[in-house]
Amino acid sequence: MINALFPLQNSTATLAVGNPFWTADQSIAVWFHERLTPTFVTVLHAFTEFGSSEWIAVVLFALVLFFAWKRSWPSLVTLIIAVPGGMLLNEWVKLLVHRHRPFAAGPFVDWSGYSFASGHTIGATLLYGQLLLFLLPFLKGRHLRIVCVFGAASLVLLVGFSRIALGAHFLSDVLAAIIFGILWLMLCMVLGKSMHRRTVAVAISAQSAENCAVKIGR
Repeated sequence: MINALFPLQNSTATLAVGNPFWTADQSIAVWFHERLTPTFVTVLHAFTEFGSSEWIAVVLFALVLFFAWKRSWPSLVTLIIAVPGGMLLNEWVKLLVHRHRPFAAGPFVDWSGYSFASGHTIGATLLYGQLLLFLLPFLKGRHLRIVCVFGAASLVLLVGFSRIALGAHFLSDVLAAIIFGILWLMLCMVLGKSMHRRTVAVAISAQSAENCAVKIGR
């Protein structure tokens, strides 16, 4: 009777023990945990800030103001769906999978919440990935494009590495966050292009109607 009333609870419990990479995840987590020092932790915290919710919120606020000022509504909608939308979806995945963190307490550990998938990593993937998608069409030089792609990828990898080394997430949590983030960005890119085409079509139709009205008035 209880099982029938709480199907989601049962499914999350099943998912929580279904980690096929448990041995590798645990070995890597323990290896880093045993080598943490105050200096190393300070450096890792600096890296992890590039994926923190506070930093992402600041960048998003600046971008929202910019797109609103430019009246670039399709880009604004795409940004909001891609980054905050993807991060909220990841929180739902965390509740569904219900995986505990590698270490919940210790000299350099103070984490709460669930582990799969890494929120910092998917936040960085979504933010820097979406920024890259916005910038690439305006970058003419091949070398400049390579530098931007390398920079975005490096930031994501640094954030992911810091989360593993700090004991906040397993390796599979970070890899899953990157994959989820890329797939979500691809979906948003397709939807964004469709929205842009519709906006252009509406603008052209409105302009044509205006021109016809002017001709008739003459």
